[in-house]
Amino acid sequence: MNDLNFKIEIMKAAVYYENGGPEVFRYQDVQDPVYKQNQVLISIKSISIEGGDLINREMRPLIQIPNIVGYQCAGEIIAVGSDVEDRFIGQRVVTLGNSGSHAQLIAVDNFRTFPIPDGLSFEEASAIPVTFLTARDCLFTSGNLKDKETVLIHGGTGSLGLAAIQMASMAGAVVIATGSDETKLKKLTDFGATHLINYKTQDIVKEVLEVTGNLGANLVIDSVGGKNLSISAEALAYRGRIAFVGLSSRDASLFDPFLLWKQNSTLHGVFLPGITEVEKTKTADALKSIFEDVVSGKLKVTIDKVFPLSQAREAHQYVGERKGFGRVLLDPEL
Repeated sequence: MNDLNFKIEIMKAAVYYENGGPEVFRYQDVQDPVYKQNQVLISIKSISIEGGDLINREMRPLIQIPNIVGYQCAGEIIAVGSDVEDRFIGQRVVTLGNSGSHAQLIAVDNFRTFPIPDGLSFEEASAIPVTFLTARDCLFTSGNLKDKETVLIHGGTGSLGLAAIQMASMAGAVVIATGSDETKLKKLTDFGATHLINYKTQDIVKEVLEVTGNLGANLVIDSVGGKNLSISAEALAYRGRIAFVGLSSRDASLFDPFLLWKQNSTLHGVFLPGITEVEKTKTADALKSIFEDVVSGKLKVTIDKVFPLSQAREAHQYVGERKGFGRVLLDPEL
């Protein structure tokens, strides 16, 4: 294995010993991760807090104790496993790992790392893969979106929503976005949304039917789940599609498939970790294309706020209360 005379054996990390709210975080010293032959060791420069990080912290079994949550970050490679041939020390990469991003260092399988091009900062890169890759799959792979079709995007003011609105607009779609904060909703027109729905004060299905002349939306991106899936189905056009991508509502209500049957519609699950595991080459190519669009200015990465890693508790609280507009990051060097 190669290294950069890296001698630190103890790093700082935001860890927890049991599931729970943000209060379970402790900022403390832990042993450096050990990288394997097929892995690289990364000095983390920027960490993106993902929705899945909150779910993992709240309810999913701990991988180890103490546990380090988080699967998306960007940084610089400082050590390379002996079986790794296409990465090098000093290379800037973003990674989609299984866990461990809320720390100063992370060891990840090489296929989970993606080179950061010139013109893209660590902060921007750390905020891109999950949201933009998921949006791309929801819209074009699972959703099969075509020019001039109508897409309904739930949670338009969230990071996935912001990415999906831009991509759908670029593809020539009519974009309907939902949200509950009027100030944030109004900003979505700058990203390409043509119609806005406040789900707290308006009936989503009624508004969608009005916009589409009672035809319904051709595609719905639903990251809310639970009872909201029924709303999505009722808002669909004939042979419409739902891309189901998450359960931000934490609502475990079951979905009635007969809502799809009567309209010859489909429900397609989108789970990015499965995509990155199975479709490695496609994932790398798609992310390279997205990076190019961000560098060229075609796509915009919206960063709301950066917290020090030592304030992971406060940052998770901020994200959980949906205070931000865009991605919330952690910086291990602050």
